[in-house]
Amino acid sequence: MVSERIGLYIDKKGISYYAFENSINASRGAISKAVKENKSIGSSMLEQIMAVYTDLNPVWLLTGQGEMFVGNEEMLLNKNIETYQLKTDNAMEMQQIPLYDIEAVAGLVPLFQDSKSQEPIDHISIPHLPKCDGAVYVTGDSMYPLLKSGDIVLYKEIHDLKNEIFWGEMYLLSIDMSGEEYITVKYIQKSEQHGFVRLVSQNKHHQDKDVELGKIKALALVKASIRINAMH
Repeated sequence: MVSERIGLYIDKKGISYYAFENSINASRGAISKAVKENKSIGSSMLEQIMAVYTDLNPVWLLTGQGEMFVGNEEMLLNKNIETYQLKTDNAMEMQQIPLYDIEAVAGLVPLFQDSKSQEPIDHISIPHLPKCDGAVYVTGDSMYPLLKSGDIVLYKEIHDLKNEIFWGEMYLLSIDMSGEEYITVKYIQKSEQHGFVRLVSQNKHHQDKDVELGKIKALALVKASIRINAMH
């Protein structure tokens, strides 16, 4: 079954089902359930998988013939870690940073309000990082190519929005959009409008947007990002 081979591929890559589903814009559990229950996966989803994971041999995926990876070579996994430190940051020798599922905790607001009661899906240990409160998977392409869907961002919570914003830095934030929570990663710059901030994307296809400071319900400074690459 195709779903079984996708499960083998995910295991070989060493990534979680959550990260895999995020990277192909699939709903939570869509792939893991299909693999566990040996169910078929739609053609549009298969096309998305092959578009994102170009090292996956489509012949092997669809027929089981040949090798799992394109080029008939074993894969090496490499983690790219980018840090975004302030001059005032003190690097920590080692820390256990909890990795949270935003969907499971129902958004950043409840996560930041009571993180101790939330169950992380894993912990991340990277030496010599500044103090971080947690980590989450990124979705969307607003910070592409710096960040892409499926990357992990590690953050430090900001509680005093009026006085603790460092202009021009990258933030993970929750915005109230007509009663709905909108979670994104953006640069925050000063706005020409009083009481507003300007949200700026790395991706030039996204326009800058001024939002009321009061609409920001949760804010965290991005301290590092992790991207898992597969190399032949």
